[in-house]
Amino acid sequence: MNITLTILGMAVITFLVKALIFILGDRVAFSGNLKKALEFVPVTVLTAIIVPMILSPHGKELELSWRNPQLVAATVAALLCVVTKHQLATIIAGLTVFFSWQYMLS
Repeated sequence: MNITLTILGMAVITFLVKALIFILGDRVAFSGNLKKALEFVPVTVLTAIIVPMILSPHGKELELSWRNPQLVAATVAALLCVVTKHQLATIIAGLTVFFSWQYMLS
């Protein structure tokens, strides 16, 4: 029952937030600083989701070793992204390193 109420509550809150944006539309003006700060929200949320999965893939403790395929692949992908700035190449290389590394460890 608690899970159902939690899901319904989250749905109502999500609906209200999105509805307010459509209802208020252009009547609400954000300052330049707030607009600039809001640009970082997607990157921040994505980082908050991905970093724990890379550093602690089994959810128990940090796995900072070469035996962690997520960490190895993320490191290679980050370095490649810095050097090439090519998103598709970064994704392909990251996935290739991850699956290859995982295969070699098993």
